[in-house]
Amino acid sequence: MVMKIDASRLYELKVALPLIDVRSPLEFEQGHIPGAVNIPLFSNEERAKVGTLYHNAGREAALLLGLDFVGPQMSGFVKKLNGLCHHKPKEVIVYCWRGGMRSGSMAWLFSTAGFKVHLLEGGYKAYRAFIRELSGAGKPIVVLGGMTGSGKTEILHKLQEKGEQIIDLERLACNKGSVFGYLGQPVQPTNEQFENDLFEAWNKLDSTKPVWIEDESRSIGAVGIPGPFFERMKLSPMLMIDVPPQVRVQRLVHEYAVFDKALLANALIKIAQPLGGLVYNEAYVAIEECRFAEAINLVLGYYDKTYRKALQKFVNREIFEVKTDTGDANINAGLLLKTKPNMIKVPFL
Repeated sequence: MVMKIDASRLYELKVALPLIDVRSPLEFEQGHIPGAVNIPLFSNEERAKVGTLYHNAGREAALLLGLDFVGPQMSGFVKKLNGLCHHKPKEVIVYCWRGGMRSGSMAWLFSTAGFKVHLLEGGYKAYRAFIRELSGAGKPIVVLGGMTGSGKTEILHKLQEKGEQIIDLERLACNKGSVFGYLGQPVQPTNEQFENDLFEAWNKLDSTKPVWIEDESRSIGAVGIPGPFFERMKLSPMLMIDVPPQVRVQRLVHEYAVFDKALLANALIKIAQPLGGLVYNEAYVAIEECRFAEAINLVLGYYDKTYRKALQKFVNREIFEVKTDTGDANINAGLLLKTKPNMIKVPFL
């Protein structure tokens, strides 16, 4: 039995059912619905050949070539699915790019093998449109702001330990959001997969409670926050933790001095122009001579100026300052939770 479902219904079903992506491995790597398993109808090479033939000779010729590729593999597809559903109900969700021939063919095959199949109408393309439309919607956001080195990510997780809901954008992006942010991090996902993973995390949260999100620029390393999500962030109230500069320098020394000097110097080159020749040279020499606190102090001047300038772009929001004299994330999380909306606004705007 094959039944068509839309993207909203997909999210109700995929909690309990295997989700099968039948696109090529390359398409799957570029971006897929989180939790999906790839059982490709065609390999990357086969898909390219079928596509080329379709363009040059038409649909019928491409269909026949596709059947030649798929025929010997049909039993293998069913065996893979049986392995996934071992000791589970024989019920699955299937999708391809547009919900066309590839997913339709596999849905027919799995149905013939005794599975109840839910076919995603419009395919992965419809799913992408669905998540972009709802990106950042339906839940109140509280933005955690603060200058570089304030320990915002650590504070965010302390807030989670205290029962708050969070989205850790930097963890999802595998980047800490500065030119040094890739150091010590896994390879970044594709931008497409980052958006998929972000919606997955967002969709799991309670819509009746606020969601804490660290203030970020639109780009986090090589990936970008979806436009609708970013716009909602920048209209949401911000609680800005004001940590003394010397405390921030100490944190950043602890965080980055562990990396090879060559890696730090290579990252520094990316902001050489905005730093200015004199400051860049002083910071570079300080890194080479292991005077990390001095180097960070020089670079912080640039990042603080950039952050203040970014705040001035978003005037239609409330920003409240929470002063602290410590870098202790647990204490600072507690201070944020005690903050009330009648605090004095930050005089940046």
